[in-house]
Amino acid sequence: MPSSNKVRKVTSENYPTDAGREGELIFRLVYQQAGCKKPFSRLWLSSMEDSAIRDGFANLKPSTEYDALYQAALCRERADWMVGINASRLFSCLYGQPLAVGRVMTPVLAMTVVREAAIAAFVPEKFYTVDLELTSGCTASSRRISEKDAAENLLAECRKEMISTIQKVTRKEKSENPPLLYDLTTLQRDANRLLGYSAQQTLNYVQSLYEKKLATYPRTDSCYITDDDEEMLAELTDELEVFLGITPEDVDEAVPRTRRTVNREKVTDHHAILPTRSMLQADLEALPKGEQNVLKLIIARTLMAVSKPFRYLETLLTTECAGEEFTAKGKEVLEKGWKAVERKVLADILNRKQELTALPNAAENECGILNAELKEGQTSPPKHFTEDICCERGIRNHP
Repeated sequence: MPSSNKVRKVTSENYPTDAGREGELIFRLVYQQAGCKKPFSRLWLSSMEDSAIRDGFANLKPSTEYDALYQAALCRERADWMVGINASRLFSCLYGQPLAVGRVMTPVLAMTVVREAAIAAFVPEKFYTVDLELTSGCTASSRRISEKDAAENLLAECRKEMISTIQKVTRKEKSENPPLLYDLTTLQRDANRLLGYSAQQTLNYVQSLYEKKLATYPRTDSCYITDDDEEMLAELTDELEVFLGITPEDVDEAVPRTRRTVNREKVTDHHAILPTRSMLQADLEALPKGEQNVLKLIIARTLMAVSKPFRYLETLLTTECAGEEFTAKGKEVLEKGWKAVERKVLADILNRKQELTALPNAAENECGILNAELKEGQTSPPKHFTEDICCERGIRNHP
């Protein structure tokens, strides 16, 4: 032991554990076990960038601001113990074999069993539709018909008449707002749907990106940022657009395009997942392919979230032949908005063309039928659960 005159007297402490519920609990338990009574402050970081770390140390928070977070974590820990350990022991004793019961795994297992039973019991049913190729330049389809004889009779009647009367043409302008920024669950869903990655794989990739200072803290349940971070996001967006060679469309200077991403009330532990500014100077080609793809998703979502809505014109044509109603739908792009960014950044991942069919202008009158044919289909069973579907139903893969 050093002599007493060389022992540094510690009057207070700060703790840089994970900024979140579990990190809070880990520190408090260690603090209590050590019998420490000294005051302490909280270092709260969502990014490993040097600038973010310096800012965090310059703005340490009193520990009392996180007492409720600690209590929530403690409650969850005790619930896991009471339900998980005790119920697992109970069912293992009742059935004479090791059985695990948990607050997440048990309902997921029940959902899976019910879904698999529905798939096994499913009996497909055939249905038929009659398609009319019209001289106006589109194809109109009938409703689904369960009896083949009835569908064949309709087909014969249409071929006999060879004239269809357009009853109504409805055109409506619609728009799709940009998607929100990523939280971990929505990132896991997209990575599973587009790349086939499991939730755990995605978490591993984004955790590695975080540790390499290329992405912000991954274990977040928020798709928003706070107003304190809006200026940072605006600057990051400009730099990302230059980095990717994207020219933004006309921007309304009166309303910051980052405004839609700001909601302090919906940011609890951490803001949404973002790329860092350090990423702009990194050698991204040196990253493993999985990390490259996940980072590309994060970059794309960041730019999409601050882009303009996707606007299109939807047309619904209703026509009548042989006493039956037929319909045709079409879409025409008016403004690509955020979908242009999606296509620019994720073209290799999406690997599909944007296929929108625009219906030709058609007046409300009669038009000829070039061809009529019978189409056969059958009903499909419920889909097997995927990680994408599970995440959609609120089953999260992180603490």
